[in-house]
Amino acid sequence: MPLRLPPLPALRFFEAAGRHQSFKLAAAELNVTPSAISHGIVGLEQSLGVELFVREPRGISLTAAGADYLSYVSEAFSLIAIGTQRLPNHRANRPIALSCAPTLASRWLLPRLAGFRARWPDANVTVDTSHRQVGFPVDGFDFAIRLSRAPVAGTAWTRLFGERLVPVCSPAYADNLRDEHGHVDLRHATLIHVNSASEDWQAWFDGVAIDGVALDGTALDGTAIDGIDLNNGLRVDTIQLAFEAASMGLGVALGRRPLVDRDLATGALVEACPQTIASSTAYWLVSAQNADSAENRPELFDFKRWLLSEAEPFANPSGGDNA
Repeated sequence: MPLRLPPLPALRFFEAAGRHQSFKLAAAELNVTPSAISHGIVGLEQSLGVELFVREPRGISLTAAGADYLSYVSEAFSLIAIGTQRLPNHRANRPIALSCAPTLASRWLLPRLAGFRARWPDANVTVDTSHRQVGFPVDGFDFAIRLSRAPVAGTAWTRLFGERLVPVCSPAYADNLRDEHGHVDLRHATLIHVNSASEDWQAWFDGVAIDGVALDGTALDGTAIDGIDLNNGLRVDTIQLAFEAASMGLGVALGRRPLVDRDLATGALVEACPQTIASSTAYWLVSAQNADSAENRPELFDFKRWLLSEAEPFANPSGGDNA
């Protein structure tokens, strides 16, 4: 007797909504309307005779039964995706699919990608910079680069490098902030904040305080930091926009090395003070377990090995000066 399965489109809706904990994000991923997601899951719940989500004014959450069911559905889709990828004709000429944050992609990855293409000209690469979560291997991605404090269970995580936080601004803006001793006085600066950043100015000031602050409220290099109100300043939503605002003389941004290295090298930005603080987060290369083994898809193995070699000069937390 054949197995009786729920409608597969409804299961796909459920898997995406359960993973995102959002009908809206699931709809965006699957290119349908949130209403279609909602109606599909209502039909699935009626078919199964069980409530999968708790619906509240502020959002949705999985019920205990829904969370348990999601683990089985996700594993089933993963097995289908893995089996599909292992088909000989499907693997032929399939690009390496990478999910990566836009600032890291434009400032660190893309300038180096020509080197990979030169060594492996037959390997194609697709870079996706959307901020949506990635489910391996259901979503068709081979790798993702994520900023995190620690690995997350269930997938393979390899540390690439951490960031070094340093205040940066335009050369003219720095000159206007210098006191009679030539030190930059951040008390008179407009601080540029990034709303989406996991670590911002508070992290830098806390790090400076740990490293040592003089009794007069100055950092060890003479930069004045005492009495600065971290709630004031200009706020933007991306790191890229913060760097651009700083280069236009709108204030001092928190530079993140190596992402800001290009601007420092060209002189578009300068260090407002030389003290750098190691970020508590790092960039990690994430993939499905064993997805990049040499016997499955050799190009994935080569890409991972190449990416790790490119990241190696920046892997040492004290190596923030690598350009």
